[in-house]
Amino acid sequence: MFTLPPEDPEDMLVKARTLSEALPYMRKYSGKTFVIKYGGHAMGDPELAMQFARDVVLLKKVGINPIVVHGGGPQIGQLLERLRIQSSFIDGLRVTDAATIDVVEMVLSGKINKEIVTWVNDAGGVAIGLSGKDGDMIRARKLTRTARDPDSNIEKELDLGFVGEPYAVDPTILQTLAKSDMIPVIAPIGIGDAGETFNINADTVAGAVASAVHAARLYMLTDVSGVMDGKGNRLTDLTGPEVEELIAEGTISGGMIPKVETCLAAVKNGVEAAVILNGKVPHTILLEIYTPQGAGTLIRAR
Repeated sequence: MFTLPPEDPEDMLVKARTLSEALPYMRKYSGKTFVIKYGGHAMGDPELAMQFARDVVLLKKVGINPIVVHGGGPQIGQLLERLRIQSSFIDGLRVTDAATIDVVEMVLSGKINKEIVTWVNDAGGVAIGLSGKDGDMIRARKLTRTARDPDSNIEKELDLGFVGEPYAVDPTILQTLAKSDMIPVIAPIGIGDAGETFNINADTVAGAVASAVHAARLYMLTDVSGVMDGKGNRLTDLTGPEVEELIAEGTISGGMIPKVETCLAAVKNGVEAAVILNGKVPHTILLEIYTPQGAGTLIRAR
């Protein structure tokens, strides 16, 4: 005879209460599409990675259509170093020459993408790995940046190489997969009009994909718990005008600015809401979706 050790009645009650509280949210979001930007330190932690994969599978099982967009900057840097290929950054973007773009595509579309696919499959899901090249999904153009010469005060264009920005996303493949059991996992690689390969910021791709599929939510997993006020407290709900005011006064600064700008662009283009979350917190997506208090900063257009 097989017996289980007795469970603490209080623990059992907490589990039951949690499931009961989650039910209204399950009904609310059934059939909706969620785009999840996955990256940062959470990607490098095996336990957090498996928890993330299980959570994504759970979303699919309860009727939500998750789409995962991943980054991989640290992994690209590690392989470039091993291959002794030097790289530099401008405004946080890796200058990507012909040699570097080959490594970028190899790491993003190959190693990282297939690792995430394997995690999701091992968690009981059916994941399929894609890049923006598949089905001509993400059309991109060369990203330009300018800088003012301190001596001549003349503004000049900086060459970032094969760094791109998406100008069109064809959602056909993603719409087809939404009707199946498959979970798309997208590497942030785009294709140019001349067939060239472009390295695109993963946050930007996630926002563009979310807009193209009219997602109910865009989740940006970062290394912080959301947008903080001047006292270090998490702001739970923000509108577009409030975000712009926080940027103007300096409360939102540094690396958080491009993330909230991506969120703003998404909600202005049809995404119901975007959320900035701490990917290092176990089950952070489930806490955000299925608990009244949430776990991050939710941003709406108005």
